[in-house]
Amino acid sequence: MENSAVKTQKEELLKVRNLVKHFPVENSDDVVRAVDGVTFDVFSGETLGLVGESGCGKSTVGRCLLRLHEPTSGDVFFENKNLVGLPNKEMQSLRREMQIIFQDPYASLNPRLNILSIVSEPLKIHGIGNKTERQERVADLLKKVGLDPNYMFRYPHEFSGGQRQRLGIARALALNPKLIIADEPVSALDVSVQAQVVNLLQDLQAEFGLTYLFISHGLAVVEHISKRVAVMYLGKIVEVAAAEDLYGNPLHPYTKALLSAIPVPDPKHKRERIVLKGDVPTPINPPSGCRFRTRCPFAIDDCARIVPELREITPGHAAACIRVEGYDTAPKAE
Repeated sequence: MENSAVKTQKEELLKVRNLVKHFPVENSDDVVRAVDGVTFDVFSGETLGLVGESGCGKSTVGRCLLRLHEPTSGDVFFENKNLVGLPNKEMQSLRREMQIIFQDPYASLNPRLNILSIVSEPLKIHGIGNKTERQERVADLLKKVGLDPNYMFRYPHEFSGGQRQRLGIARALALNPKLIIADEPVSALDVSVQAQVVNLLQDLQAEFGLTYLFISHGLAVVEHISKRVAVMYLGKIVEVAAAEDLYGNPLHPYTKALLSAIPVPDPKHKRERIVLKGDVPTPINPPSGCRFRTRCPFAIDDCARIVPELREITPGHAAACIRVEGYDTAPKAE
């Protein structure tokens, strides 16, 4: 499997190949290389965590998968159908199978509409049910996410942040999708509420057989919910592994630095912190070779010359770093 971190017999629901998204810079010939050649798979029924610092391109990846941003190049296969370049009519019918939960639950809910209108809107767009049936569906969805069905006649401002995110989840579930892109779904919530929403997502996944791409910069949350984890840095994926392997034995220096920053709940336990030097380079003019080399404590001269590909180091564990033991720098055979 090309550039895949996992060799498995599981069905691939989503296949992303060399995804690129560049944004033009106003009054300039330059482009922002937000996503610059990303390849990964998401298997049916799993949760793939996508992590990295703010600005690394992970949210752009999620939006490109749904074509909320049109990819500059690359391929996105959903159930073996390439979404890139798909006519809008065909894409609209496929949107029933793919939904998104946004980071800011308040900004994603229309303040002029009540909850009945907001949650039933996808059903109305796709011509599902009559008015009474849609209202019954909304009542059922509110129960599923732990809210009183009578709340459907209220407006977004009447809810707390956690409740609003539950409403966003209810809207995402309205069309019975197979894939949900969860874009930082708990980052705006209190820690205690984060746990409640994460547990809700896991319960819904078990009940409906959902597949998640869970985008977050909170590594502790990702560890709890994800089966596999992909780490992004400056528009590229630098490591992919099963969650247990990645957190227990990270290979890429960037992953090691991220994990060293996770707080330890035991005050007697001291974790050795890896402090990265410098700032994240601009995606307009990223460094040559390895993009992480300007901040990497293990960089050598070859890191400026060789662009490391994401390669499997041990079964199910891939990294893009020439300094990792077992990384083969020889060109891949076609």
